[in-house]
Amino acid sequence: MREHIKRFVRVVAESLPLAEPIYEFGALQVPGQEGFADLRPLFPGRTYLGCDLVRGPGVDLVLDLHAIDLPRDTAGTVLLMDTLEHVEFLRQAIAECYRVLKPNGTLVMSSVMNFVIHDYPSDYWRFTPEGFRSLLRPFQTSYVDSAGPQSFPHTVVGVGIRGSVPQAHLDALVRRAAEWQTP
Repeated sequence: MREHIKRFVRVVAESLPLAEPIYEFGALQVPGQEGFADLRPLFPGRTYLGCDLVRGPGVDLVLDLHAIDLPRDTAGTVLLMDTLEHVEFLRQAIAECYRVLKPNGTLVMSSVMNFVIHDYPSDYWRFTPEGFRSLLRPFQTSYVDSAGPQSFPHTVVGVGIRGSVPQAHLDALVRRAAEWQTP
């Protein structure tokens, strides 16, 4: 987890009406990240479930993004923060997230573009903003942005909504994300 990502999650949480329950995939707090990588404090009083492939700090449920063992229309919000670079079959994982989201549910995701290879358990991908736009095509509403130099950002972020959200919320997200991009 990077501080920059925690700031982006805060922007989204304060800009959009995120439904519950909130499922975070890639929630394992790896050695050296215990406590720091915990996003729960950004959602006080809300139903929040940390999910990963293995048990450990931050993990409430062991679930695989390639075949999420949850019924359709279960999740209000899905978080994939700096997780997608570790997912082998991306489109399958995004389709699974879409499937488990409730109508008007929200997917929030981030990934690195300019970052060292880091195995948890493997590191497969780097993403451009266009790559995130492509992954979010199934969603009726989407937002993609990046941080760092436009020609080679260090971070790409995206939000996909399985339905719609009032324009005022989207405007707030865009405005707040512009502030997030500034170091």
